[in-house]
Amino acid sequence: MNSRILTIAVATLLIFSCSNSSTSKVTDKKDYNNYLALAENSTYETAKKSNEFWSNKLDATPEQYPYLAKKASTYNRMFSASGEIEYLKLAEENLVLLNEKTKFKTPGYLRSLAHNYISQHRFKESLELLEKAEALKENLPATRKMLFDVHLELGNYSKAKAYLDQIENFSDFDYLIRLAKWNDHKGNLDAAIKYMEKAMEKAESGNLKGLKQWSYTNIADFYGHAGEIEKSYAYYLKALELDPNDAYSKKGIAWILYSYEKNPDEALRILNSVSEYYKAPDYFLLKAEIADYKGDAKLKSEQLILYREALENKAYGDMYNSYNVMLYTDQSSGSKEAIKIAKEEVQNRPTPQSYDLLAWSYFKDGSIDAALQVIDEHVINKTFEPVALYHSAEIYKAAGMQEKVKPLKKELLASVYELGPMMEDKINKLQP
Repeated sequence: MNSRILTIAVATLLIFSCSNSSTSKVTDKKDYNNYLALAENSTYETAKKSNEFWSNKLDATPEQYPYLAKKASTYNRMFSASGEIEYLKLAEENLVLLNEKTKFKTPGYLRSLAHNYISQHRFKESLELLEKAEALKENLPATRKMLFDVHLELGNYSKAKAYLDQIENFSDFDYLIRLAKWNDHKGNLDAAIKYMEKAMEKAESGNLKGLKQWSYTNIADFYGHAGEIEKSYAYYLKALELDPNDAYSKKGIAWILYSYEKNPDEALRILNSVSEYYKAPDYFLLKAEIADYKGDAKLKSEQLILYREALENKAYGDMYNSYNVMLYTDQSSGSKEAIKIAKEEVQNRPTPQSYDLLAWSYFKDGSIDAALQVIDEHVINKTFEPVALYHSAEIYKAAGMQEKVKPLKKELLASVYELGPMMEDKINKLQP
């Protein structure tokens, strides 16, 4: 049995046994209330002051072009702290100028720009930069780590594995987190957790705040996938201890409240506090989903309008393609537009998840045969993501292939926490 499936099966027993007992509540307002009542976004303010410092230095000595890298770094931190896309684009501007000044011959600067493009989901452009850096043969391990990242994002799995093998070093934090990511991709959640825990130990032993923060949020996600909700909650709280403004951890706690404890009002209270300083559009979509669960049509409509208004900013590029496909497929007249965007996403990033978007768009457009062909060729046994498995099950059901629905339904029932409570009834209706 696939390790992820085994883990999910155990998680199902834990979740359903807990749901019928007093232990189903893992959160406590006292744990996180202080993080919701912050007077200012200190993480952002610190990055902003650093940006002003390096901007002044650069203005005073414009020939010191390495200051562009420092300035770009502060913009990246401002983006991470605020969710404002403009800061990511400003970082790009500085990094492009820096690489132009060095004629694209400095691997470190090439990697920095490549990282920025990864954040913007411009994976093919990132790959081009990393291949230039690799050809320069300076600090190859750093370049090869990022080449693994990009090839994994592009669905070039054999190349990703080849680069992972080249950087093998079980005492290296960077290798361990990539090994965890690789095992998660392969559906081996137990191994993914094991290696992420080892990486976290490295970060803690070195007392490296940034790496600890990253480790805590990622291990919290993995524990959630495995049904270990109490551990997931504990590590989101540990991340907030390090950075009280960490929007991602607050979102993680909100998801526990919504999906596990079925407390949508408290989840919305947390998300509303985050929205005061963090502006990523996907938070509007999560609030819309929770509003739908509550039966609050007015709030759902308001949040969807806010999302669409945010996406009018062309700076987002292709970053929200997958979200947009799902929105269009939920509309009776949106399937053609969904197909168009899904095809663009497959072109940009030919992963099983992108093909799943295309198959689902065909399905919602009534093209069952086309959807079935895409699922069989590009999705089944190539990804273990619950959303893709649910779409596959619905397509098989529509095609009258119930024998293929049954095993998927078992996995999906174990993944209700990941999918959200709105999906449980849909999963149960897959088979009589």
